[in-house]
Amino acid sequence: MMLTKRFLFIASMLLAFSFYSCGEKYPEHPWEWDQDEEEPNPDITKQGWTVVSDLGKLPDYIQVYKSPEKLVGKQAIAYIAVANMSKAKFEVLGDIAYSQTANGYGGTTVNTPSGFYDSSKASIVVNGGLFFLSDGFYYSQNLVVRDGQMLAPNQNYYSKDWVTLWYPTLGAFCQMKDGTFKTTWTYYTYDGVNYAYPSPADNDINKTPLAVPSSSFPAGAQVLEATQAIGGVTVLLRGGEIKNTYVEEMLDISGASNQPRTAIGSTADKKMILFVCEGRNMTAGVAGLTTGDVANVMKSLGCTEALNLDGGGSSCMLVNGNETIKGSDGKQRKVLTAVGLK
Repeated sequence: MMLTKRFLFIASMLLAFSFYSCGEKYPEHPWEWDQDEEEPNPDITKQGWTVVSDLGKLPDYIQVYKSPEKLVGKQAIAYIAVANMSKAKFEVLGDIAYSQTANGYGGTTVNTPSGFYDSSKASIVVNGGLFFLSDGFYYSQNLVVRDGQMLAPNQNYYSKDWVTLWYPTLGAFCQMKDGTFKTTWTYYTYDGVNYAYPSPADNDINKTPLAVPSSSFPAGAQVLEATQAIGGVTVLLRGGEIKNTYVEEMLDISGASNQPRTAIGSTADKKMILFVCEGRNMTAGVAGLTTGDVANVMKSLGCTEALNLDGGGSSCMLVNGNETIKGSDGKQRKVLTAVGLK
């Protein structure tokens, strides 16, 4: 009996060795053989996006992918970070407050995305909203909500000559009190109420300015109640439908031309997608994308809500502090706000 058992043991070991030595890859432990880990985002990899694994270790609920050579028929270099929001945390980064001296919302300092990474240690960092500098103060042109507190509203006016004024409703990407994410258009009234609308005010630089937004215009106004939010210019997707409202939102982001772009979106299965693409021929032949292109890409990735953030020389994505695209300034541009995923 002992000889028989010993023979069976030796035979089984030789058989296992012969399988392994024939080039088959087996896991370290036999009980793992039938438990291969599944790709968490198969619909994305089927479209030619490839997993990026050389930018440091990420939490198991965040994955980073590089685009195929072409997106919407154009040469492209783009990256996305995909996060399972049942585990990940969405943060709006930046030292933003109201300044009585400057009579506006913003801050006195700006940071490169690397600076935001150093202070937050977020696994993923992308640039945030638009801003401008005047008399030493960086004015935020876009909404910032952190922990339920509005630190800055979306810009609530636009003019080319300071004679004719428009009052556009600008886009925002919000995490609501129930944990869901949605895009909306907002307006901060002069009596201090921040309204959200299901559709934008139908402004157009080639038309007569519309009325100042209020509780009754555009239709469907509700007081915005978000726990975290970042504003931008151009709602790309809302409720699964492409919107691409750069004309109505009015701030000049060259929406119809090819540019570096940054966007944020969410899917029906509670994932967040941060997108960035290179442009301005920093890599030969890669001109960038229009906002309409980005809307189509984000929809193809499964997003139902998506917003265009600041782009051009500001566009940047860091993964564990490591750069992805080549910035069109040739270096990281300092920005007022950023978005982080942990």
